[in-house]
Amino acid sequence: MRDRFGRRATTTAIIAVVLLLSVTIATAQETDYLAPRTAAGNPDLNGIWQSINTANWNIEPHAAAPGLARELGASAAVPPGLGIVDGGEIPYLPQALAQRDENFANRLDLDPEIKCYLPGVPRATYMPFPFQIIQSTQHIMMVHEYAGAVRTIYMENHTLPPAPSWMGWSNGSWDGETLVIDTRGFNDQTWFDRAGNFHSDALHVTERFTARSADTLMYEVTIEDSNVFTRPWTMSMPLYRRVEANAEILEFRCVEFVEDLIYGHLRKQPDSQSQ
Repeated sequence: MRDRFGRRATTTAIIAVVLLLSVTIATAQETDYLAPRTAAGNPDLNGIWQSINTANWNIEPHAAAPGLARELGASAAVPPGLGIVDGGEIPYLPQALAQRDENFANRLDLDPEIKCYLPGVPRATYMPFPFQIIQSTQHIMMVHEYAGAVRTIYMENHTLPPAPSWMGWSNGSWDGETLVIDTRGFNDQTWFDRAGNFHSDALHVTERFTARSADTLMYEVTIEDSNVFTRPWTMSMPLYRRVEANAEILEFRCVEFVEDLIYGHLRKQPDSQSQ
């Protein structure tokens, strides 16, 4: 009896060890994944990619909440999310935190997404729209479905930003299996999300794209802006390949959806005296 129970315990322990080793081996294999190579010998990251998270609502951890249009009920509600900020909390300067809260309170008027402005970096990467990576030796293009936003990453002849812009000026390089993109030269008009998290025109973004499997990339981004934050901080998330046979970037020309919102007050009103 005791021997039978002893054998059972031993068998259970062996199974547990085997399962643990299987998980460890699978994780190691995933970590050691090597992407296919381009003709130039660099990792091939070409494809259409998309995030699956709630970061566009709020990059910090957040509970579900009602949306601004309460009459739309659950369809406009904010979904809960674990956040993508490493450590959970953005290290704001006190006055900047107050500005973030003011942004959130007035987000219907201030959020640049509502007005179809270019989303900026890194927000363009985790909006609920796909984007396409197109590689060549001298340049890498990132074509975003939202607002037709396009980024050019210069892999050679790196230069400083010629002027502030919505998407910044990006210089790229390869660090082994990782595409590293250094972007500066932003204006101060974009936000990180719908929760009012923001930056100044001193923003410096360093992104790292690493293939972790045939259909996933690991995306890590470091944010530096001494006008707004007490120290540099990071965000990370996986990106997923769109594997549909007919996957493509479609048009989302949102400007026409916001013309009345932005310019409606300029519309000529009927002259009551002429009626």
